[in-house]
Amino acid sequence: MFTITPAHIGSIKDDTLSGLTVALALVPEAVAFAFVAHVSPEVGLWAAVIVGFLAAAIGGRPGMISGATGALAVIMAGLVIQHGVDYLFPAVILMGLIQISVGVLRLGKYMRIVPYPVMLGFVNGLAVVIFLAQLQQFFDIDPVTGEKTLLETPILMATLGVVLMTMAIIHFLPKFTMAVPAALVAIVSTTLLTLFATQVGFDFGIKTVGDVAPIGGLPTLPDFSQTMGSWDQIVDTFMIIFPYSFAFAAIGLVESLLTLGVIDEMTGTRGCGNKECVGQGIANIVAGSAGTMGGCAMIGQSMININSGGFGRLSGIMAAVSLALFILFGSSLIEVIPVAALVGVMFIVVLATFEWSSFRILRKVPKHDAFVLIVVSVITVITDNLALAVGIGVIISALVFSWTSAIRVVADISVNEEGAKIYVINGPLFFGSAKVFSDLFTPDDDPDEVIVDFINSRVVDHSAVEAIDSLAERYTKRGKNLHLRHLSVDCTNLLNKAGDLVEVNYEEDPNYKVADDKLA
Repeated sequence: MFTITPAHIGSIKDDTLSGLTVALALVPEAVAFAFVAHVSPEVGLWAAVIVGFLAAAIGGRPGMISGATGALAVIMAGLVIQHGVDYLFPAVILMGLIQISVGVLRLGKYMRIVPYPVMLGFVNGLAVVIFLAQLQQFFDIDPVTGEKTLLETPILMATLGVVLMTMAIIHFLPKFTMAVPAALVAIVSTTLLTLFATQVGFDFGIKTVGDVAPIGGLPTLPDFSQTMGSWDQIVDTFMIIFPYSFAFAAIGLVESLLTLGVIDEMTGTRGCGNKECVGQGIANIVAGSAGTMGGCAMIGQSMININSGGFGRLSGIMAAVSLALFILFGSSLIEVIPVAALVGVMFIVVLATFEWSSFRILRKVPKHDAFVLIVVSVITVITDNLALAVGIGVIISALVFSWTSAIRVVADISVNEEGAKIYVINGPLFFGSAKVFSDLFTPDDDPDEVIVDFINSRVVDHSAVEAIDSLAERYTKRGKNLHLRHLSVDCTNLLNKAGDLVEVNYEEDPNYKVADDKLA
């Protein structure tokens, strides 16, 4: 757990060095995600620059890194393959507009309904996805057939050696000094070592960033005349891209806001979800207009940044600016970095991201929470669709909550001195508990005077109001008097059959709203 101190906030040195480290780690990730989305490397690299810079500058979470991500790249690939890359850029722009709307309407707050087991499942699943994405660096891929073959033994051993050396430096260096980010030292050290080994005749054929894809040059501005040249084209394009844009926006915001929550917990500070939605939206509008693939928050790079001491906005800005400088002027230097060094950095990120404590608590938490944690993790890994995984997790949690809340509705029953039977209701009355509530009463056996006291209950929705009305009708048909106490004024206004049976006590009766479409 990290604690922010005044020395951390706005630390120019820490933010600058951390941003530089993140920029180095962004290169292979951006290139890899560009390949996944079936676009050129520059499209992914400049997306990391534009989205990273704007989200860091105007977003709601200092220290969070944004750029091209695998979760978005997978869906973008479907659009590019089916309709062509020309439709990707207006789709990214529309994605940004949707995200701004979410922020302006202050809908980001609804991320608070994501239960903690869903958060754990999201983090664990994403850690596994990051880990699996790195494994492709240990294989050769046939460019024609796509067939994977394990690297030859000397190359594989050398690659593993660089990975382990990188991880060792990152792990042990902080025990001696925190003056510079350990990840940056590890990347520079392993790069110099591999260059030296090559110069003295020990060239093991370790892949470098340049081997994966050459970098350099400015992004190519999109030609919107192909998709938005006329009004008919605009309509047709909108019909094609809207489902994709909505999915882009949903996945981007889920990943961004959950990453924001993770960093909040790590640093003991609080970001602004709605502001982050707007920041991400503006960033994606600019990215799509510039001919890049857009993006969202990146939990892996964000963890690198936080672990390296980058807590301020300057860290994200420096990461984007450094990456742009690398692309324009330092591409030859970046291309000699062994990919294995960056894999080592990401493996450390995986170890830091994965919530290992979840294994320990699985037997201690309720079974439904453990089930949700596992389901979200598995769906995240299998589909790489964070929005789907989180959505299913929230739905399962909501259903379980409704069920457990429904069965907890009970009544304390007594008889007063006048012989009236009193039902004191305990627990929330809503659509899930309405049937349980109705079954608590025995109109045929009850005396002529019955009192239902809601002092320990709350009427939540119109289904609950209907249940109270139905109860009143059951007693009225039997010629018995039903008295209702401690109901909200809002609830009594909705009652039809039971409206005249409510005893109003203005000093004791609660005042709360009932969820009902008639009140809208």
